[in-house]
Amino acid sequence: MARRSLLLSAGSYLPKEILTNADLAKRVDTTDDWISQRTGIKQRHIAAPGELTSDLAVHAAEQALHHAGLRGADIDMLILATTTPDHTFPATATKVQQRIGMKGGFAMDVQAVCSGFVFGLATADNFIRAGQAHRALVIGAETFSRILDWKDRNTCVLFGDGAGAVVLEAGEGDGTSKDRGVLCTHLFSDGTYYDKLYVDGGPSTTQTAGFVHMEGKEVFRHAVVNLAAAVDAAIASAGIKADDVDWLVPHQANRRIIDSMGNKLKLAPEKVVVTIDRHANTSAASIPLALAEAVNDGRIQRGQLVLMEAMGGGFTWGSALIRY
Repeated sequence: MARRSLLLSAGSYLPKEILTNADLAKRVDTTDDWISQRTGIKQRHIAAPGELTSDLAVHAAEQALHHAGLRGADIDMLILATTTPDHTFPATATKVQQRIGMKGGFAMDVQAVCSGFVFGLATADNFIRAGQAHRALVIGAETFSRILDWKDRNTCVLFGDGAGAVVLEAGEGDGTSKDRGVLCTHLFSDGTYYDKLYVDGGPSTTQTAGFVHMEGKEVFRHAVVNLAAAVDAAIASAGIKADDVDWLVPHQANRRIIDSMGNKLKLAPEKVVVTIDRHANTSAASIPLALAEAVNDGRIQRGQLVLMEAMGGGFTWGSALIRY
């Protein structure tokens, strides 16, 4: 028998304020057509003044716990993937831990930018497989709007705020791809490209949060190659064929990248979960937001194979294959 991390439930939260492309066109030199054609984005959600990353994370966590029929006290591991913590320290995860009533276990932040949720999922899965945790809450939450230069039309049009969460629980399987739960995860990074997508601030450099800077063409070029490699790694490791995959839940960064991954897997468009038009790029929150939407509206069914992939600044990238 093999110890597996079963995905029990998913939850999500989006701030109430919606900022459309037309709204942005009043702020910077851009148009709805320009943004839509290049990215697939039509709108994004923006956290209210005083609404923190921890607030978004708590809402998503509580929904995931509700769907699982659990309470915070039932969780013994909490991982929060975020690029926009409430404070430099302590970890925002500990604030979420306290607010959901999680009394034992441990909580920590993971920072891998847009790949954060996949990195967090892999970490939780390995703790569960090792027998060091029984139930884990993995959250991706961002208030990315707080690190955007709203005068830079190349970056401010791309991102939004939100949070998604999943509950994992230890279970048993036969050690084959027929098992339910997390079948495999693959993580990668390459610091050679550190300055292709970064924030120009930090405690050790400018003592400020800073703003996002990106070389869009370089990021796009590497994303297509790296994500394809991460997908191939997942398929090979699980010993399945591409057409065994039921759903692709990709990082929501660019519609053209999403479509290219769907085409690679020969998936029908309706089998690729797309939220970028409504959410924009919510960094570490984008995969769990999309996953929660497709699980909770009934599209993703128990027993189906779900492939997730993401790439972020660093560069970091990775994939996860789950039988829900």
